[in-house]
Formats: sequence, C-alpha cells, structure tokens
Amino acid sequence: MKTEFAALVAIDWADQEHVWMLAVPGSPKRESGQIKHTPESVDVWAAELRQRFGGQPVAVALEQSRGPLVFMLSKYEHLVIFPVHPTALANYRKSFRPSGAKDDPDDAGLLLDILELHRDKLRRLDPDTPETRTLQFLVEERRKLVGEKTRCTNRLRAHLKMYFPQVLGWFDEIGAPIVVEFLKRWPSLDKLQRARPATIEQFFIDRNSRSAERIAERLEQIRQAIPATTDAAVL
Repeated sequence: MKTEFAALVAIDWADQEHVWMLAVPGSPKRESGQIKHTPESVDVWAAELRQRFGGQPVAVALEQSRGPLVFMLSKYEHLVIFPVHPTALANYRKSFRPSGAKDDPDDAGLLLDILELHRDKLRRLDPDTPETRTLQFLVEERRKLVGEKTRCTNRLRAHLKMYFPQVLGWFDEIGAPIVVEFLKRWPSLDKLQRARPATIEQFFIDRNSRSAERIAERLEQIRQAIPATTDAAVL
C-alpha cells in the first residue's frame, strides 16, 4: 500500500535554532537534528529532504500557522505543513509530564507523535493567494497599530489626570493629532494660561476647529482653570 507521505517531520521552532525529528512510515527508527534559523540553512535542509525522498511529499508538523519559519517552508512544493495549535501540544505534553515542563527535543517528539497518530485531526496548511496573504498582513498590522494607539492614549489619559485633567474635557478624542500638537505647544496649564487668548483661538482655527462657541467656551475654562498639582516632579 502506497503511503501518502514519504516521511513525517516535526519541528520545534525557536528564534535562533530549530529542533527537528523525522520518521519514515514503516520504520521504528527516528532521526533528529537541528536547523539554524536562516534561509540558507532551511534551504539546504529542505533540499536534502527532496533529494533523499525523490521529491515525494513530506509532512511537516510545527507549532505555528504563521511566522518566519512557516513562510520559509511554504515555498517548497514537497513540504506539506500541518500546523499544531499550541494548546493541543501543551495538553498532549501534560498527559506525559504533569508539570508541563517544556523541552525542545521532547516537544519535537511529541509533535511527531501527533503527526503520526492524529494526522487525520490536523488541518494541512493550504497556501492562500499572494493577494489574500497581503490583505491578511495588512489587517493584522492595522490591528496592532490600533492596539498600540489605544495603549498610548490610555497612558496619556492617565498622565493628564494627574497634572492636567482639563485637557480631557477640551477634546472629544484624546488620541487625535490636534491634542498632540496642543500638548507639545502648551504642556502644562501654567504655560497655557500665559498664552494670549488670540493665539489659542488661532491654534484651533488653523486646525479646522472653528466653532466660535466651542472656542469661547474653551478660552473661558482656560481662564478659570486651577492647577491640579504644583508638584514639580509630577509636572
């Protein structure tokens, strides 16, 4: 009976060097080794597998579905990737080691066990089109940037509450560019109150915040504002 894959490989990936373990269907022997995390090393390793097994498909299990190693391996037609969810590996590991201690060689072996015994429950990675992958990358990066902006905005809000809380009431969106420019120009209430009202008014007009009523309200609040603290360290 012909085997679907000429060999089964599990890779426990790391930043600098990956541990791999290989099994040939029908043979009890397992081989292991390491690959440096460089395109050149991965290319040599993949070429050796192609030559050894005559270009036949080789199943590769690893604990990620995205990332540098996945992208490196995806370009080789003879390598079929089977991502294993980290939770699945962690639970499988705990069944043998209750402490859950992680060890690279053992993890490669456990991944190979999952690939050998439970491959029917794994979903092979089918490469998307370049356009789809590009869209995925853009969406992921946008999500990260939104998260970073939220974290920075929350930090800014926390600082302003300590020494300059009035700003929070003068702007609808504390993360807006106008707020950044405002704080760069007037980083404290003291400096703001020493500015000419006409200068402050022109600041808002130049940045398309032209509501005369809103500007007048801000100017009056600035005039009446009292410092939240005079602690020089906080300021």
